[in-house]
Amino acid sequence: MPMPKPVEESKAFFASVIPVDPRIMIKPMFGNLASFINGNMFAGLYGIHIFVRLPENERLRLLEEEGAAEFSPMQGRPMKEYVVFPEKWREEPDKIKEWIQQSIKWVEKMPEKVSAKKKKAKTTTKD
Repeated sequence: MPMPKPVEESKAFFASVIPVDPRIMIKPMFGNLASFINGNMFAGLYGIHIFVRLPENERLRLLEEEGAAEFSPMQGRPMKEYVVFPEKWREEPDKIKEWIQQSIKWVEKMPEKVSAKKKKAKTTTKD
């Protein structure tokens, strides 16, 4: 099954709900876009859908009470900690922004994720 591609309108909407912060990096992921802080992904765009990373209790709350869905870029294999916002929330961008802020607060406490290239560069410069 091919990965869904975002249309320009979805890219613009995604950009509008991600806060402007020099620590945040937006880059390609799954043929779409994702936002990272300290190397850890906290939100992304998948076709027309926005997903976010949350602690388990908050993720379950969205799934059970708000009509969110598990984020499964590969069918039948949901990504742990991630949830897709309900499509109707596109009409409520402030709600999305609030949840993205919650995600940032949680993810920024995680240890910095260093790419394999950077790890290798560090080990070779120590020699």
